[in-house]
Amino acid sequence: MEKERETAVPPEERPEEKKAEPSPDPLFPELPEEPKMETDEAIGELREYILKTGKPYDLGVIDRAIETACRAHAGQLRSSGEEYVIHPLMVAKILVELGMDTDTIVAALLHDVVEDTPLELSDISKAFGPEVAALVDGVTKLRKLPFSTREEQQAENVRKMLLAMAQDIRVVIIKLADRLHNMRTIRYKPEQKRRDTAKETMDIYAPLAHRLGIRAVKEELEDLSLRTLDPIAYKEIEDALALREGERNAFLDSIKERLTEKLAGLQIEGYISGRIKSITGIYRKMYMQGKSFDEIYDIYAVRVIVDTVNDCYNVLGVVHDMFRPLPNRFKDYISTPKANMYQSLHTTVISKEKIPFEVQIRTWEMHYTAEYGIAAHWKYKLGIQRKDKLEERLAWVRQFIENQKDVDDAEDIVRSIKTDLSSDDVFVFTPKGDVITLPVGATVIDFAYAIHSAVGNRMVGAKVDGRMVPIDYVVKTGEIVEVITTSAQGHGPSRDWLGIVKTGEARNKIRAWFKKECREENIETGRQEFEKELARNRIRLPEDKMENFIEEESSRQHCESVEDFYAAIGYGGILLSRIMPRIKEDYLKLLKAENIQPEAAVTVTKPRHNNGGVMIDGMDNCLVKFARCCNPVPGDDIIGFITRGYGVSIHKRDCVNVPRDISQAAEPERWVSVYWEDSVRSEFKATLSIEAHNRHALLADVASQLASMHVMIHAISAREPKDNAVVMSVTVGVSSLDHLQSVINRLSKIEGIYSIIRSGHGG
Repeated sequence: MEKERETAVPPEERPEEKKAEPSPDPLFPELPEEPKMETDEAIGELREYILKTGKPYDLGVIDRAIETACRAHAGQLRSSGEEYVIHPLMVAKILVELGMDTDTIVAALLHDVVEDTPLELSDISKAFGPEVAALVDGVTKLRKLPFSTREEQQAENVRKMLLAMAQDIRVVIIKLADRLHNMRTIRYKPEQKRRDTAKETMDIYAPLAHRLGIRAVKEELEDLSLRTLDPIAYKEIEDALALREGERNAFLDSIKERLTEKLAGLQIEGYISGRIKSITGIYRKMYMQGKSFDEIYDIYAVRVIVDTVNDCYNVLGVVHDMFRPLPNRFKDYISTPKANMYQSLHTTVISKEKIPFEVQIRTWEMHYTAEYGIAAHWKYKLGIQRKDKLEERLAWVRQFIENQKDVDDAEDIVRSIKTDLSSDDVFVFTPKGDVITLPVGATVIDFAYAIHSAVGNRMVGAKVDGRMVPIDYVVKTGEIVEVITTSAQGHGPSRDWLGIVKTGEARNKIRAWFKKECREENIETGRQEFEKELARNRIRLPEDKMENFIEEESSRQHCESVEDFYAAIGYGGILLSRIMPRIKEDYLKLLKAENIQPEAAVTVTKPRHNNGGVMIDGMDNCLVKFARCCNPVPGDDIIGFITRGYGVSIHKRDCVNVPRDISQAAEPERWVSVYWEDSVRSEFKATLSIEAHNRHALLADVASQLASMHVMIHAISAREPKDNAVVMSVTVGVSSLDHLQSVINRLSKIEGIYSIIRSGHGG
């Protein structure tokens, strides 16, 4: 997480362009400039709110923390022009609203002093105790460590936050409140900074809030992020909701009145309220599922809160008697809670006015959990009662950390948050009836690894509802999945699975298997891939300097040895595409420092007597090029043609430009025998002609499938000849004929495709 706001500095040292006045911005044209809050006003608001809660806060300690924060941040300003200390005061107020305890409030007030002022953790520990100091340390960013990219800094900070979160969940709750206030005041930031922060919020913090069950924080973070990332769509939905506000309120009041009367007659005590779906929730259905505003059935919702679980099901029966239920729109999250412990009955019905609406039915305890999630433990004193489920609620945190412990690339943690903590889940059953919760898009491989790593590693197939399915089958809610395993010794996952699985848990367990079981193979594979990348980027040094250079890069990647570095590349723990830009920078710096001329540097790779992995009879060090008319790949039967001034052109033996009988060619002496080198490891272009029934997003599905296989797309085009058909031409980079065939096999599984042939003419 890069700095969420500018480093707090005294106003006289701030550059002129950083003044408080917000620049005119089309993203927020409808927002008038808000009056700036004074520090005394913010302090009074926080103290008043604390007193209103009636909870036994230690006001003396909180007052000391307020005074410490005010002294530490004296003279510092935010982008809005307000005194900086207002930010921690407002973060503390958000945490009071969530019902957090005294130590959490104190830590919130001091959460920026270590980062932005001379105060140190030891000072906080001495004045407020080690527990508060630990909380402050958990939310302090790693700004003092050297990072080469914003993504790496973000990933390392997420890693630290999660590790602290495993020790004390309050760390992440403070962090969520901190981000929420920064998002509320984001209009004062430069445009690109706003977009970066909003995307990070949508990718990391909103999923964390969802997984912790803090609905109000999650929805506000999402809506504030959406307003920054897609302001036009946000405004359209906001206007559509405002346009119908009167009729909406009248409709919800009517439903509430009728339900209240019916439940009173049955002597069921219930609290009934109306709610509107969040703007982000509507956005996902309108712009990501292609629905119109009128096609979204759960924009309107009525919530019924009762005393017991039996009352929940009784109310469900009443609702279905009063209104016509829509088929396939009932969800029982009471018997099958969501992963974040959310419980409710959901059903969608149609009123006599022909308006569909959702009804949510839950008990009061379920309601507290749904609204405040993990924070309900503090807000409603659940820990005093035997109902306390805090340890159960925190189990997923420890499991998530456990899944990440062998990850060499910290950025994988960020990707895991985006998928594993997604707000959309599917609920799949084992043959014994146990429920496994997975993110939408998860496959049967993800299911196997969610059960146990041993099940995933020994998996050879799967059945869904009793029928065999492909290994990349995407599971759906309600399906019964049976994993077929083998007892054969030495069996393990396929490397291809890394491009198929959805969850970080499965991906990390697959990598862990390769890391443990195939070390020698990983080292050799990683060495070859790294040397190939060095050669491709023309990174060349004398042998002794190259050894030191690689050792330094290994250490930078937290590897204990060069062999560990190669092994991590081999099993996928380190991605060369991410580290090569920095390696090139280090290389250029070294050349400059050592005064080495690039042309004088010696290549690290072994000398080769061929080109592109092709050997030519009777020739050495000859320029080779691959004919664009047929794009040969390793495994093809090939022949060479000696060109005038351009070396040897390599063709497929059955290319239309190759004579069937070489002896009868015009210049037979220019045709030579060539063959592939056994260890060829290069990328070759191949063009595929794909015929399919035309449908929405077909081209996107093809591109997505190729991306998931890590296949480079060099060119792609499509045309509609007739009868709702489509013909696509796709030029891809492959390493061999077998690789090409596997690409064809995967593309053939895409819905609508009925023919794939390798084109005889290159792209």
